[in-house]
Amino acid sequence: MTAVGGTPVPACDPVALTKALIACESITPARGAVFDVLEAALVPLGFTVERFVAGAVPDGPVENLLAVRGSGGRHFAFAGHLDVVPPGSGWASDPFSPVVRGELLHGRGAVDMKGAIAAFVAAAAATPTDAGTVSLIITGDEEGPAVFGTRALIERMAARGIAPDLCLVGEPTSVNALGDMIKIGRRGSVNLWIDVPGRQGHVAYPHLADNPIPRLVAMLAEIEGIVLDTGTDWFQPSNIEITDLTVGNPATNVIPAKASARLSIRFNDQHRGAELAARIEEIAQRHAPGALVTAKISGEAFLTPPGDFSAMISAAIEAATGRAPDLSTTGGTSDARFLSALCPTVEFGLVNATMHKLDEAVALADLALLTEIYADILIRALQPAII
Repeated sequence: MTAVGGTPVPACDPVALTKALIACESITPARGAVFDVLEAALVPLGFTVERFVAGAVPDGPVENLLAVRGSGGRHFAFAGHLDVVPPGSGWASDPFSPVVRGELLHGRGAVDMKGAIAAFVAAAAATPTDAGTVSLIITGDEEGPAVFGTRALIERMAARGIAPDLCLVGEPTSVNALGDMIKIGRRGSVNLWIDVPGRQGHVAYPHLADNPIPRLVAMLAEIEGIVLDTGTDWFQPSNIEITDLTVGNPATNVIPAKASARLSIRFNDQHRGAELAARIEEIAQRHAPGALVTAKISGEAFLTPPGDFSAMISAAIEAATGRAPDLSTTGGTSDARFLSALCPTVEFGLVNATMHKLDEAVALADLALLTEIYADILIRALQPAII
């Protein structure tokens, strides 16, 4: 049991635990109280809990939690994050004071993803401790830079010799109803900043200056014309988007000294981030020798091909809801992009209609139903015959 305001909260109650987690303000990067609540829920269930802080400014420090119960047998891991995006203004009630209106529990993080974490804890509470090994891989920095979060957890797991057989990330993947979609992959992401140097001068004397804008425009035109691919059986086509163009020249009679642009590439598993960055670098240097291209690869594309794992999750969902989920790779990135290097990784969680929005809310019935599904998945996954 964990305590909020001195009142004990049973870990087997997903609604109560979701409320307790929401009540801890945990804007990314999250630290402290919200991890206290989760740890207090896990320890009585037999989990060994390790918390650590990784990194330094500007992308840290970040708090992470690794909890393991059992040894031997099959090892099933659940992964997620306790940090949330800033709530913004205009909520009907305090975003960090959970409130039930009708059949909905409102609060920042209700669906993304404190509700799923609470449901998994409740599912673990209902699973025999001798069924196999169960772990939780929980970060406080999924919504932020994600540099010292799940990646640091993976390093810590490697150092401890902890290697799950399967991993489920509790991201809110459902679209219209709980269980209508699971994610078996995600596209990769790379952002690039291009700075083209010039030489400032008077517009009436262009021969004494060097205007960087035409070179930048020429390279962007070539980049805009690139067709990376036409998609695959499981992924939509990769795309390059120009997301910013900056000169910052307040004068009408001055040729600027620099022009800059920013690109974002979302790519499928036909590409790698470094290869795409090198391709942009080559184009930039051809049009503007000396241009500075800075790339940040947020994650590579991954795919867990349809098979026993996705079939197992689908079966658990269908048993509880009567619906067969679609298998998808749509949407943005998640920490599954890192975890997929450890073992087969699939994402499944609550309905995502209100995530990152004002008055984020989860249906009370969905928390109970998700707990039931997660408990079924745990039993199925810990059986020796799976995968």
